[in-house]
Amino acid sequence: MPAPLVVQKFGGSSVGDADRLRRVARRIARARDEGARLVVVVSAMGDTTDELLALAAAVTDDPDPRELDVLLATGEHQSATLVSMALHSLGVPAISLTGAQAGITTDGRYGKARIAGVDPARIHAELDAGKVVIVAGFQGVGAAGATGTTALPQVNLAETTTLGRGGSDTTAVALAAGLRADRCQIFTDVRGIYTADPRLVQSARQLTIIGYEEMLELAHQGAQVMQVRAVELGWVNGVVIEVLSSFEDVPGTLIKEDPLVEQRNKVRGLAHDRNVAKVTLVEVPDSPGVAATVFEPLAEAGINVDMIVQNIGHGGATDLSFTIPQVDLAKAKRVLDPLVRDLGLREMTTDSAVAKVSIVGAGIHNAPGYAARMFRTLASAGVNIEMISTSEIRITCIIAEDQVETAVRALHEAFELERPEPVVDEAPASEAAGVEPAR
Repeated sequence: MPAPLVVQKFGGSSVGDADRLRRVARRIARARDEGARLVVVVSAMGDTTDELLALAAAVTDDPDPRELDVLLATGEHQSATLVSMALHSLGVPAISLTGAQAGITTDGRYGKARIAGVDPARIHAELDAGKVVIVAGFQGVGAAGATGTTALPQVNLAETTTLGRGGSDTTAVALAAGLRADRCQIFTDVRGIYTADPRLVQSARQLTIIGYEEMLELAHQGAQVMQVRAVELGWVNGVVIEVLSSFEDVPGTLIKEDPLVEQRNKVRGLAHDRNVAKVTLVEVPDSPGVAATVFEPLAEAGINVDMIVQNIGHGGATDLSFTIPQVDLAKAKRVLDPLVRDLGLREMTTDSAVAKVSIVGAGIHNAPGYAARMFRTLASAGVNIEMISTSEIRITCIIAEDQVETAVRALHEAFELERPEPVVDEAPASEAAGVEPAR
């Protein structure tokens, strides 16, 4: 029987300094000694990405997207080479690869590229040579023509592109799918997925297992343990993802199809997101095509619009409010200012001091009363709701940013998320991964 192929990913906090790099190398060496063939994806060390962004901002207010991606990719290159060196010092054969060398191709968009494919030939060759393969996460290589670069005949215009914040998670899951790995392990600075951010809620409880759909909603609504695209790739490709602590040898959380979801708590967890801004267009003409006129330029500018609320029209006009990432607010204002004038709107107002808070659970849609309980809990805590959005497994409210902690703690208590879930017979996959059944 061939040795199991395991993809491991270590985040920035896990490789934050020389001591942590050596600790990661020892963990990798131990897994190799236990018989696993290893492909290891690493993020940039600590705050390296933020520091590189700050350097770029100090040089120019409007950095060229191509040059910015080339710059940011160096953070992961640094981590990969240092982990490989640390393994060499332990007598473990290893090699570091960039995203391009690892065969990761993207759609060519700078800053927010999506993985188009994985050619694992180089990785397989290095594994067959007995090496641990260390891959720089967060990046790939795309055709320059897809980014608007002027094409040059008979010239290889492959370009380094980055996958967006948290993109190393996506790299790991994509490699696990492309390599048909036996396991995909995401090592981070927490033990796994919790019912709420344990930094805000001391009674937050670690989940043993969570379904892809629930994890996707939690990640989309602000839970920072996993990147949204990584969960999507895992779901589409059937990759079971195990989230573990880099600093403790304790059971983690499995992200996988959960056939026993109906036997678990209706609300599985809470998420919050402070990277939110609200935009309101006042007295928008209440006529066909106006919404498209507003949102098409935002889409073309790469601005993701989340919640949208349109009031009932009066006198041929209506107010339109929506939320966007806070980091895109200045860009959105530049895009919308001409439209405000062209459409004859009364004004555009913005608010960057808001946040999202969400309850998530696959049982919400077929059990009455959860929205009412959420709204009553927030009211009792003195938290005003500015906007509401729902899906089949989520209820989200926009609130003032300075009330996030109050809201999250009140909701966690109201839905009794600190209480252990009923004992259920877990699927064999969690036993294979060494995770105990939920209690």
